[in-house]
Amino acid sequence: MEDVIIIGTGPAGLTAAVYAARAELNPLVLTGDTPGGQVTITEALDNFPGFPDGISGYELFQNMKNQAERFGAKLVTDTATSVDLKTRPFKIQARENLYQTQSIIISTGSDPRKLDVPGENQFAGKGVSYCATCDGFFFRDKKVVVVGGGDSAIEEGLFLTKFAASVTVIHRRDRLRAHAHLQNRAFANKKMKFVWDSVVSEILGDKQQGVQGVRLKNVNSKDISELETDGVFIFIGHIPNTQIFKGQLDMDETGIIITDRRQRTSVPGVFAAGDVQDNLYRQAVTSAGAGAAAAMEAEKFIAELEGTAYPGKLE
Repeated sequence: MEDVIIIGTGPAGLTAAVYAARAELNPLVLTGDTPGGQVTITEALDNFPGFPDGISGYELFQNMKNQAERFGAKLVTDTATSVDLKTRPFKIQARENLYQTQSIIISTGSDPRKLDVPGENQFAGKGVSYCATCDGFFFRDKKVVVVGGGDSAIEEGLFLTKFAASVTVIHRRDRLRAHAHLQNRAFANKKMKFVWDSVVSEILGDKQQGVQGVRLKNVNSKDISELETDGVFIFIGHIPNTQIFKGQLDMDETGIIITDRRQRTSVPGVFAAGDVQDNLYRQAVTSAGAGAAAAMEAEKFIAELEGTAYPGKLE
């Protein structure tokens, strides 16, 4: 029997582990199949506080892991495959073991929806990015492409104009899906260009120099063309890793877990932090803050569990 089990080892999960371990909850942390999550594929983080010269995503993961273990967190190489949140103690079935716990912190993150075209995986971190806030700085005075036409694509594209010489939005339709105010800002920005009715069929580049261009296909005429670019930013949505919690926790239509301001889910004793419940910011620093809050709330829940009701409902 565990006091708290943390599922996931991104910034949210490991920060929760630090706080829970310091509170002497002896947290058990299931690492999952991709320890560190999305942050580990980020070549350099220049916007995480405390690192004036930047830090690689993998190094940040290692530092946070070591810090959590120093305070007594138990990291276990195992992946949760199903959960039972209907009875107490909660049960987590993983590939290797069955775990029981009084509380759970879910920090399983999300994965960016990919184009699934040749060159995408090859040039990930070498010109292919899913986060303008993380990587935009590295494309100062360069030409970049943004794939997508929704709010995220246009917001990130506008952000990229602070650095890039030009931002070309490639959209499979003949009009954007973003809200009108974002469209107006985009069309008024002299750095932004648009390629309509087209999809990226291949990302072109060199092993040493990274991305050098994209191959485009017009969805109407089927014509093929190429466009030179130094970077490809893909914003066609995120897929939250919440499949094993469906039917047991309240979620929105995209699969994001709904939490209140205290990281509480619809099931008392179950908390969520990071990209798994935040489809707005998706930053390492905001995920870390949510992880800290979730651990503090888990500590309160466990302390009040004996003979008392859960303090409050969703706000």
